[in-house]
Amino acid sequence: MPTPKAPESLTYEAALAELEQIVQQMEDGQLPLEAALDLFERGMMLARHCRDRLLAAEQRIEIILKSADGSVITAPFAPTGDDADNE
Repeated sequence: MPTPKAPESLTYEAALAELEQIVQQMEDGQLPLEAALDLFERGMMLARHCRDRLLAAEQRIEIILKSADGSVITAPFAPTGDDADNE
């Protein structure tokens, strides 16, 4: 089995896809304890990485939305189109 990439080297999408695979494997309940613990640890690293990437994206958006006087223009996220159907 190849060594998994460090979470920091993965895109958000790749980390999320791997995290989803880990969740599926763990939900199956067919893993030995050590393998389940290893996957849990990997999943936590991936979840932290995804959270960090989302926080960084939020900070970038706030910087982009800053007005000329330095105040941040904020508005609640309102999904549109297909995104709204997924809730």
